[in-house]
Amino acid sequence: QVQLVESGGGSVQPGGSLRLSCAASGNIFRINAMGWYRQAPGKERELVARITGGSTTNYADSVKGRFTISSHRDANTVYLQMSSLKPEDTAVYYCNVNGAEGRGLFDSWGQGTQVTVSS
Repeated sequence: QVQLVESGGGSVQPGGSLRLSCAASGNIFRINAMGWYRQAPGKERELVARITGGSTTNYADSVKGRFTISSHRDANTVYLQMSSLKPEDTAVYYCNVNGAEGRGLFDSWGQGTQVTVSS
């Protein structure tokens, strides 16, 4: 199976920056898509950013122009660079990766990392 490990979460002041990382491990043959989701208290989990085919990206309207998703395919790693952070960005962030591995298709989630934006 494919496992994901997230890192980079923490506490930051409004206007600050933070970079999240997510590394996938396992017998991976192909990655179709990588993405970041977040869930704030009392709210539904939402898609923040996604990258497919190594180049095509999609962002939630609320983060466009502030967040950038990228990947290092050789290391099976996806990043989320977050700038101009706002208090409303506070949430638990989860990474998601899907593709093909030794046993067939996979769709794996990270453990979640807390991002807190406050003064």
